[in-house]
Amino acid sequence: LKILPGVYEIIDGRVNVSKIRDVELEDLLHRDPVRLNLEEIARYLNDKVVLVTGAGGSIGSELCRQICRFRPRQLILLENSENNLYEIDLELGERHPGINLVPCLADIKDTAKINLVFDTYRPQVVFHAAAHKHVPMMEHNPDEAVKNNVIGTRIVAEAADRFGAETFILISTDKAVNPTSVMGATKRIAEMVIQHVGKNSQTRFAAVRFGNVLGSRGSVVPLFKKQIARGGPVTVTHPEMKRYFMTIPEAVQLVIQAGALARGGEIFVLDMGEPVKIVDLARDLI
Repeated sequence: LKILPGVYEIIDGRVNVSKIRDVELEDLLHRDPVRLNLEEIARYLNDKVVLVTGAGGSIGSELCRQICRFRPRQLILLENSENNLYEIDLELGERHPGINLVPCLADIKDTAKINLVFDTYRPQVVFHAAAHKHVPMMEHNPDEAVKNNVIGTRIVAEAADRFGAETFILISTDKAVNPTSVMGATKRIAEMVIQHVGKNSQTRFAAVRFGNVLGSRGSVVPLFKKQIARGGPVTVTHPEMKRYFMTIPEAVQLVIQAGALARGGEIFVLDMGEPVKIVDLARDLI
């Protein structure tokens, strides 16, 4: 399926058929994507030691790509999946040969290893993207949700405080608002953890809440695409189900902006327009 210009535009000669393009995620947003002037906002990353947890994930990897544009002194890629770490390290090394990259295979639940990483590299800016985020999976494994999203966040936050990081940004979720799921509840507790650690700290702690991120791992779009490629059926849990959507680049811009705005204790949320019905999204894709 391709996006075509209007037929009248082709007849008028204003566009040609080479303008046909694939459906982009932005086409499903039902609004214009948010575009920030990152050049102004992200200066605070220049010549800094920056640490990204979950660096090989869909949000973490895009965060690393955008951070590289602002020439950090060193970028520490902390990830517990060897394959994900290998891929993002290889990609960034090819794209940004001048950036000092440190691939760090580590689990955020490992207190000794996290303290060693912070003690060795002394990161000044920390983006904490590592998390278990699949809602149904966390209903089946609530103990792992608590260990990773709550205890893991506490370990990283306390290390940031102990070793004098300037800024710590937690990537949270709109599911933390009056949570109805284990995943949402653990992310809400994670927000409270960083606010607590930040009360008596020189480090500025803040959180950023996302809606559903189009194209991220586990989002509905890749699932719908697989179902459509198989010839259906396309499954929607409930016809009235609505979600706020944003793209990965939008989400990452928000995180970087939050790092610039943070004074300590805030929770930032992007204005994502109106919620989109999942069934409409499915029909758009079909």
